[in-house]
Amino acid sequence: MKIREASRASGVSARSLRHYEAEGLIVPGRFGNGFRDYCQSTVDRVLVIRSLLESGLPVRLIREVLPGLADGSGAGSDVMCEEFLREVQSHRDRLAARIAVLSDQQAALDAYLREARRTDL
Repeated sequence: MKIREASRASGVSARSLRHYEAEGLIVPGRFGNGFRDYCQSTVDRVLVIRSLLESGLPVRLIREVLPGLADGSGAGSDVMCEEFLREVQSHRDRLAARIAVLSDQQAALDAYLREARRTDL
């Protein structure tokens, strides 16, 4: 299928499809005229990529684990899988720390607003 059809089928913009290709996440075939040719397995891979990106994983990690996900080997080897899981845990921990900071900032703003409203009365 052409890029427009793959975009519709995956829910990802044509620009994103080109970006995934540039990042080495997908490798669409080519028609004789040079246009990209997306098969269903590439569209399925795009859905996995989109899900992983939406979870906040960086492209670098996705690129490392994707071959194992695609062939069903679970990241290629136990060592690679363990390393990937450590990196995902580290990413999750950094995200949790950022959430904690934002929650503290939100609580400080809430306290400020409560105090400001009391002094206005």
